[in-house]
Amino acid sequence: MCIFDKIVSGEIPANKVLENDDFLAFHDINPKAPIHILIIPKAHFENFQTFPASQMGAMTEFIQQVAIAVGVDKTGYRLLTNCGENSGQEVMHLHFHLLGGTNLKWTGGENNPQETF
Repeated sequence: MCIFDKIVSGEIPANKVLENDDFLAFHDINPKAPIHILIIPKAHFENFQTFPASQMGAMTEFIQQVAIAVGVDKTGYRLLTNCGENSGQEVMHLHFHLLGGTNLKWTGGENNPQETF
């Protein structure tokens, strides 16, 4: 059982933003921006590659609701997921990072593939 499964089960507390039967959004404990929310399916899927395409519509709608709830739907936000070990994924449970609340700079690209946010 991974840390996100323990958060879903209530074994580990989280500062929740939004929740429904299928998804959960909560504040990251190590934020990289003024607003840094993690969004996960409650069911365990290792990463984006293993997540059923048929469920993406519901997840997209949930993520949009999270953006509204934290007030970045109009000002803008960055949404990202890492897929697998080589991408830097640390918790092997699909999760999206929603970052906002400031003017996010892009530090990645060809000259800096180690962009962290």
